[in-house]
Amino acid sequence: MQVWKFGGTSVGKPERMKSIRDLVTANSGRKIVVLSALSGTTNALLAMGESLMANKKEEAKKLIDDLYAHYSDFIQELFNTEEGLANGKAIIDKEFSFIRSLANLKIYTLKHDKQMVAQGEIMSTQLFTAYMKEQGESVVLLPALEFMSIDADNEPELIKIEEKLEGLLAGQTDKQILVTQGFICRNPRGEVDNLKRGGSDYTASLIGGAITAEEIQIWTDIDGMHNNDPRIVKRTFPVRELLFEEAAELAYFGAKILHPSTITPAKMRGVPVRLKNTMAPDAPGTVIKSEITGGAEIKAIAAKDNITAIYVHSTRMLNAYGFLRKVFDVFEKYKTPVDMITTSEVSVAVTIDNSENLDKITDELRTFADLEEHDRNQSIICIVGNFLADKSGIAIKILEAVKHIPIRMISYGASEHNISLLVDSAHKNDALEALNEGLFQFDK
Repeated sequence: MQVWKFGGTSVGKPERMKSIRDLVTANSGRKIVVLSALSGTTNALLAMGESLMANKKEEAKKLIDDLYAHYSDFIQELFNTEEGLANGKAIIDKEFSFIRSLANLKIYTLKHDKQMVAQGEIMSTQLFTAYMKEQGESVVLLPALEFMSIDADNEPELIKIEEKLEGLLAGQTDKQILVTQGFICRNPRGEVDNLKRGGSDYTASLIGGAITAEEIQIWTDIDGMHNNDPRIVKRTFPVRELLFEEAAELAYFGAKILHPSTITPAKMRGVPVRLKNTMAPDAPGTVIKSEITGGAEIKAIAAKDNITAIYVHSTRMLNAYGFLRKVFDVFEKYKTPVDMITTSEVSVAVTIDNSENLDKITDELRTFADLEEHDRNQSIICIVGNFLADKSGIAIKILEAVKHIPIRMISYGASEHNISLLVDSAHKNDALEALNEGLFQFDK
């Protein structure tokens, strides 16, 4: 069995939803199809929630009416029969009745907001299932709220998910296509919750890992993961194969096509993840797996913005044992992850991408260390590939490509798959272009 995930743009228009039916039925074999909300829906639902939180009920009701009108137009184009259209109308009438009931509450809380946002995935999957049934397909809806759950730390409950899925699938052995929602889940209180934005990728990976799928396919509107950011760099190309570790580095450091959490459950079970393009379904895309034979040393580049660099100096000078532990205890206390770190005998420089507790962190660091003025508006540029210790010349090649750009920090050696550079964000685009031209071969 395979798991196929389609994002909001892939189901954003009736013709796109119809093309998904063509894709999932063109290939034999059972599939679990994970859908996001229709494009624009999640943002609209979040806007409704913001209005209700601010007690702007009339504003929220106007947004609800506008979204209902959009869905009314959508089903008119999606269904081909009067019966199908009646089923589609029944679906949106029921779900919008629930949305309006939330809008009429005297007190609108975060719990209600999560219920509101979940309606996007709940409607898209119901509409797709109804359309598939209209077309005579062997399909069933598998509600994610019946098996997807998180614990008190907002982490997926992998064993419970696996057990519940096994039971649900055992009762649907006669169905070829099983449709479910991405993103949404239940928390330890049994309330509707979510895997955070981008979580539909995560849902697909959790399901794929739980059933040890043959393959997980993430369908988007771009032909796989590119070697650089095509929005910034003139010439890019799709990378055909990546190791799990390489893909994880790229996702964490800014490659938008893949959610950073996606591949962890797949990697745990050794399930390949393939990135495909709904606009060009015959293109090979990018496959992410445990082992690759051969391939280029340098695979791809990604960049992460909104980085702050903090420079800490020990007041005890040389042989200051315990200094690093005290530094990182502060970041742990304020639950602030560190992206990059460089050290010397008496100094340490770190970068963070969450400055919410920056003032508290720096105040506490000053109780045992001296701090330089920290640098804001920095970018981490991550060069990913196969950088085994016995290979020579890679660092020289990278630095030669950006010799005209001021580099604030360099991280090399902690991973066999990542070399990171810290630059001022004003130089990011120039650095990405320079690295692209300096590290990859293109036809002139």
